[in-house]
Amino acid sequence: MRRSIAVLFCALAVLVVVGGCSSDRVEDQEGTVFLSVTDFDGLPVAASMNALAAGGGSALLQIESIVIDNTARDPNAVNSELQNVEMRSYEVVYTRADTGTRTPTPLVRTIFGVAPVGGTISYDNLVVAASEQLLNSPLSDLLFENGGIDTETGSPIITIEFRIRFFGRTISGNDVATAPIRFDVEFTP
Repeated sequence: MRRSIAVLFCALAVLVVVGGCSSDRVEDQEGTVFLSVTDFDGLPVAASMNALAAGGGSALLQIESIVIDNTARDPNAVNSELQNVEMRSYEVVYTRADTGTRTPTPLVRTIFGVAPVGGTISYDNLVVAASEQLLNSPLSDLLFENGGIDTETGSPIITIEFRIRFFGRTISGNDVATAPIRFDVEFTP
C-alpha cells in the first residue's frame, strides 16, 4: 500500500514539473500540419514617435510583408484539402528590452485567408502597433508635447520587444498556431 502511494506521489510530481515547463515551441497543436513564419520584409527596427503621431488617430507601425507556411507534419503522408488552414487572427505582445517595466497593451487582430497544405499565405502591411499602443503610455511619453522622455527610466529611448503569433484552424477543425517571432524596435522622440 505504501509503495503504491509513493509511486502515485512520484507520478504527480513528474506531472507538476512537466506541466510547469514552458517554451516558445507550439507543441500543443492538433492535427497533421503546423504553421511557421518563414519570411518577412520591411521589419521596423526604429521609429520616431512624433513622426508616427503626425498621422493623428491613425498612427500605425507595420511589417511590409510576412509569409506563413502550412507544412504537413508527415511529408510522406497523402495530403488533403482538409489540412488547409483558415487563418483567424494574430496577436502582438510587447515586453521591454530596456530597463523599463511599462508596456503597451497587446494587439489582437482578425485576419482572413487560407494557407494551403504544402503552401504559403502572405500578408502585406501587417499592423504590429496601432494608435492604442503608440499614443498611450509608455510610448506617448516620447512625444514632444509630453516631454520627449520616458517618465519611468528618464531615457529618450524606449526599446520594445515585439512577439507575434498567428492562429488558424484546419478545414478538419484542428487549431494551429505559429511559434512566436520576435524583434526589437527602438522608439525615439
